[in-house]
Amino acid sequence: MGTSETRGPERAVDPRLIPSVLLPVGVVASLLVIWELMARSGLLPGILFSSPTTVFATLFDSLRSGEMFGHVTATLARMIPGLLLGAIPGLLLGLAMGSSSRLRRALDPLLMMIHPIPKIAILPLLMIFLGIGEASRIAVAAIAAFFPMLINTMAGVQQINPVYFEVAQNYGANRTKLLTGVVLPGSLPMALSGLRLAANVTLLVTISAEIVMANEGLGSLVWLAWETLRVELLYATLIVISLLGISISMGLRWLHRRLAPWQRAQEARR
Repeated sequence: MGTSETRGPERAVDPRLIPSVLLPVGVVASLLVIWELMARSGLLPGILFSSPTTVFATLFDSLRSGEMFGHVTATLARMIPGLLLGAIPGLLLGLAMGSSSRLRRALDPLLMMIHPIPKIAILPLLMIFLGIGEASRIAVAAIAAFFPMLINTMAGVQQINPVYFEVAQNYGANRTKLLTGVVLPGSLPMALSGLRLAANVTLLVTISAEIVMANEGLGSLVWLAWETLRVELLYATLIVISLLGISISMGLRWLHRRLAPWQRAQEARR
């Protein structure tokens, strides 16, 4: 008798994923071709719409020279500290307010009054207290990150089923056990969603602050492109901002899947 090899099941590609990938790629490619043809034929004014080939050539030159990398580094050097300085207090206060109705009633009116204020509008006030250096730019980014993290974490704690608290208390769990065994795992998915939202808002506010007051960073490059009417550089910078935002979102989505795998399993069963 001949020996037979045992092979594991081969995973076939889900045919439903192919249209979901090809469709957006086809739409973007079609729009770029139409844009290129209209720009070359003169149907689009060159002062407003550079051709895609010109935009990508400008992007390639800025990457090759290292200029674009320098501006990306400057933006991240403001965004990441701002995100950490805002998200960590937002997480802690969100856990506390979600767990304590008395604290929530005391602080919720004040926070809801401050939250609707555009964060970039607070920048002049921060410049008075912190000066016109990096501290004020990082501070406005931190304020932008604080509220999404706070609201999502607080909502995550409030949506935990009270049965879990009752079961833990019946088994003699103290406050520390309740926090580590019920509150943190139960609110983690919402908190991670808040982190993704906070990162997007922080990037937006950081770039806005750079437009107002910075010599380096993607926001300052957008402003420079507008001042010098270099439309191709403006579009190239916007592409980099989009790719940076997508990369940050995908990285945090991966972190979400790693830290809260049970939520993905629950969604798959629905």
